[in-house]
Amino acid sequence: MTLAETTNQTNSRNPFVHLKYEPALESLGNDYYDEVAAAEFPQHILRWRNDEVLPNLGLNPQTVTDEDFINAFGKFQERQPLLALRYHGYQFGEYNSGLGDGRGFLYGQVRGIDGELYDFGTKGSGRTPYSRGGDGMLTLKGGVREVLAAEALHSLGVRTSRCLTMIETGLSLWRGDEPSPTRSSVMVRMSRSHIRFGTFERSHYLRRPDLTQKLLDHVIEQYYHHLAAEPDKYALFYAELVKRVAELVAQWMAAGFCHAVLNTDNMSITGESFDYGPYAFIPTYDPYFTAAYFDYYRRYCYGHQPSICRLNLEMLQEPLKAIIDKADLDAGLAKFEEYYYAKYRSLMLKKLGFEQLQVPEVDDLLDLTIEFLQTSQVGYHQFFYEIARTFSIKWRNDPAFVLHDSDIAPASGASAIFDNWCLLYHKILNNFAPEQIDVIAATLSAANPKTALLRPVIESIWEPIAQEDNWQPFYELVQKLQSRS
Repeated sequence: MTLAETTNQTNSRNPFVHLKYEPALESLGNDYYDEVAAAEFPQHILRWRNDEVLPNLGLNPQTVTDEDFINAFGKFQERQPLLALRYHGYQFGEYNSGLGDGRGFLYGQVRGIDGELYDFGTKGSGRTPYSRGGDGMLTLKGGVREVLAAEALHSLGVRTSRCLTMIETGLSLWRGDEPSPTRSSVMVRMSRSHIRFGTFERSHYLRRPDLTQKLLDHVIEQYYHHLAAEPDKYALFYAELVKRVAELVAQWMAAGFCHAVLNTDNMSITGESFDYGPYAFIPTYDPYFTAAYFDYYRRYCYGHQPSICRLNLEMLQEPLKAIIDKADLDAGLAKFEEYYYAKYRSLMLKKLGFEQLQVPEVDDLLDLTIEFLQTSQVGYHQFFYEIARTFSIKWRNDPAFVLHDSDIAPASGASAIFDNWCLLYHKILNNFAPEQIDVIAATLSAANPKTALLRPVIESIWEPIAQEDNWQPFYELVQKLQSRS
C-alpha cells in the first residue's frame, strides 16, 4: 500500500473529516474572507485534546484517536476551503483598517447536538494576507495559556470559547521580548461564531451598507434565529447583543478576570468571550489592575472593562445605523448598566452563598465585601474560597465565629470594615432556617473553587514544560479547573 493510500484509508476513518460541516459563512461569498492554505509543520505532537467538548459534536472520545486530532488539526488533511476572515477594529481607541485573520483561519462550521452552530478557528496555522509581516505562528506558551484561560472561565460559568486541541509543531520562533527562540504550537478554538464587531466595521469603512445588511441577516439567521420572524428583528438583535455583552463582562468581573485587549476586533457578535492573549486573573481587588504590559495608560484595566464594552457596543452603532434606526440603537444601549449590575449583583451574591436574597441589607453586604477586599488587599479568590471552606452553622450564633478559622481574618478590632461585614453576614444568615444553611454551604462551594488561575500558577506549570518537557503538572491543573477543585 502506498503512503497516499494509507493516508486516505486513515482519513476515511477520521471522525473529524466526516463531521457534517456547514458552509454557513462560506455562503456569504468572498467579500468577507480569503481562501488560504495552512502551513506545513516539521513535527506534530498532540499536547491537548478536549474530550469534554466531543460529545456535543456527536463524538465518543473513546473512539477518537490522537492521530485523528493530528491529521485533522495539525496536518489539515482533506479540509477545504480554509477561510481567513476580513475585519477591521478600534485598537486602543485608534481605528485600524489593516486587520484580519493574520495567523489563523476558519477551519469549518459544525452543528452541535444542542442545535447551535460552532466554528473551528485556528491560531498559529501560518501566514495569511493579513499577517502584516508576522510569521503567522503561535508560541507553545501562548497555546498553553489559552487552553488554561478557556477551561478556567468555562468552569466558572463564563460564556467562553473552548480549545478543541493544541499541537506542538516543532518550529523555533523568535519573539521580540524573548532572548532565545521559543517552541511553537497550533491551536483550534471552538466558538459560537468567528464574526466580530470589526467584521461590521470593515463594511462600514468600505461604504458598503449592502455588505452590512447581508452580514446582519446572516448573524440573525444563524445566531439569533428566535428573532428572525419578528418585524423589528434588527432592533431586537442589537438589544439582545447589549444584554449578552453586559452579562459577559459581569461574569468576568465576578470571576476576577481581566481580558487585557478589548479591541473591537476581539468582541464577538454572539457575546462570547474569546482570544486570550495577555489576560490575567486579579490577585487582589484592584480596579486599576492591568494585565497587558503594553497597556501603558490602563485603558483595558480590570475596572474599566464594563465601560469599555459599553463603548465598543456604541462604536458598533456606526455600521448598524445603515439598517437600524438610531433611536432603537440608543434604546437598546441604554439598558447596558441595568443588565450589567443585575448580573454582577447576582453572581457576587452566589460567591457569598446566596442564590436568592430578599433582605434590605443586600447592597450593603456587597459594598462592604468590595470595600474590605480593596482596603485589605487579601487575595480576591482566596477570600471567597475561605468563606466556603470555613462556613459553619455556628456563624448564625455569633458574628465572632464568621471566618474565625481562617488566616485571612484580621485580628479582632483591627478592621472596622471587616467587623461590620461579619456582623452583617451573621445578621443575614439569621433570616434563613437552619435547614437552609446546607444550601448556602453548597452554593459557596460551587461558586468558589480552591484553584485560581493566577500568573504564578501558570508559571509553575510552564517551567516543567520548558525545562523538562514535563506535561503532567499541566494536565493535573486542567483537571482541577474542569472539576472545580
